[in-house]
Amino acid sequence: MNKTSNQMLIIFGASGDLTARKLIPALFNLYKDDHLPEKFVVLGVSRSDLTDVSFRKKVVTESSYLEEELGKEEKEYVDKFADKIFYEDLGKSYDTDYTNLAHRISDLNTKYGTENNYIYYLSTPPNIYETVAKNLHEQSLTAETNGWKRFIVEKPFGYDLESARELNNALHQYFKENQIYRIDHYLGKETVQNLLVTRFANSIFEPLWNRNYIHHIEITNAESVGVEKRGGYYDKSGALRDMFQNHLLQIVSLVAMEPPIGDEAEEIRNEKVKALKSLRIMKDHKIIHDHTIRGQYLAAEINGEKVKGYREEEGVDPDSTTETYAAIKFFVDNWRWKDVPFYVRTAKRMPTKVTEIVIHFKSTHHQIFTDSAGITNKDNQLIIRIQPDEGILIKFGVKVPGQGFKVERTNLDFYYSSLSDTNLMTAYERLLLDAMQGDATLYARADEVEAAWEFVDPILDYWQNGENVVTYGYSAGVWGPKNADELIDGLYMWRNPGEHLADDPGFCVIK
Repeated sequence: MNKTSNQMLIIFGASGDLTARKLIPALFNLYKDDHLPEKFVVLGVSRSDLTDVSFRKKVVTESSYLEEELGKEEKEYVDKFADKIFYEDLGKSYDTDYTNLAHRISDLNTKYGTENNYIYYLSTPPNIYETVAKNLHEQSLTAETNGWKRFIVEKPFGYDLESARELNNALHQYFKENQIYRIDHYLGKETVQNLLVTRFANSIFEPLWNRNYIHHIEITNAESVGVEKRGGYYDKSGALRDMFQNHLLQIVSLVAMEPPIGDEAEEIRNEKVKALKSLRIMKDHKIIHDHTIRGQYLAAEINGEKVKGYREEEGVDPDSTTETYAAIKFFVDNWRWKDVPFYVRTAKRMPTKVTEIVIHFKSTHHQIFTDSAGITNKDNQLIIRIQPDEGILIKFGVKVPGQGFKVERTNLDFYYSSLSDTNLMTAYERLLLDAMQGDATLYARADEVEAAWEFVDPILDYWQNGENVVTYGYSAGVWGPKNADELIDGLYMWRNPGEHLADDPGFCVIK
């Protein structure tokens, strides 16, 4: 097992929900599975009045989130893990004197032998990123003259192309690009990473992975919940910014990319950037109108329980037209994908929680068999399930037993849960460990982020300022607006892996 170098993880915004809910449980699992270096400490930094002891209680010894991770035999690790956790109160503002913080980092580094190797994890609002970077730089805590320094930031990275460029330029004043790790927890999921292996390690797929054999590609991200307590944030963001621009375009880049020269981080990221730059940007308002659908969930009754509509959620403008459903048809302008449509949708309040990629292969040129319903046999599909029940499914035709040549489509599947002897890391475990080892493969580069915004910006601009922009209503618990299937050409429809859970009032326009 490869060990990472001795180091210190410094979490800004450490008193917030993300640290207790995701980061500390991920670090604990890495610790008990012996993935952390021998000399490793965590320093939480925020504006809350906490001590080392009270912070340890909050995020470790009395944490309900960590309790969920523990079996009886694992509780022995808790106290030893807690001894690695420390806290520094930054005061009233993140833009303050970092002298005390610099001294605390230096003292912990000397005492615990972390060799001046520091990861700064910003679990803060994005408007704090530059402030923290500047103050660390002023304390000589960003230079790599003695030990390495890495800077992890969460999404959203920018609100549009202009703000993303400004943020990149601001951070580059204090950190080199190879020091900046833009985290996207979707890329930490095992099935997303396995997409590259599925494509490039199997000769039965890669020769077919092009316009000659693939009819279209469909990607769905569905969440069964609404905006919950994030209404104030979500109403200023919407589905396109919240999910499509980052998570889903990252998946698109992995599906569409060319084979990299090797498995090194920069080689893979180079090809992802090329794929994103090949997306056909929709600047004509008519094309955007015809190739996009935006929707918003309405109040409904699901399994006997009344569910609020989006405009009734806490923090949401009662007249809001912010989309909770976004579906987009687009093309990739290169040889491999010429004229192959990509269909991507993301939404709240769907019948189930699911994220999956569906590769629809073309029909055989001469079809001689019919299926059991008397219809010409359906196309093959490769379905890559990212969450939940991570796995791969192939749909193909087999003969129905008995006389004649009736065809029935059946499944050949693999689920990661079947690997009972393998412990699957969570996304944050995988991504934190990669950052500790200096592997940036699953982190977005500056030009990746900007290329994604270049594609999304014209759509956002039209939705906000264009004429004849429509927001369709859909009942919570159904698979989106009634006219969503009209986006897909021909006789195809979206693959909906589940049933409608609510009565649908029918076609509805709310703007």
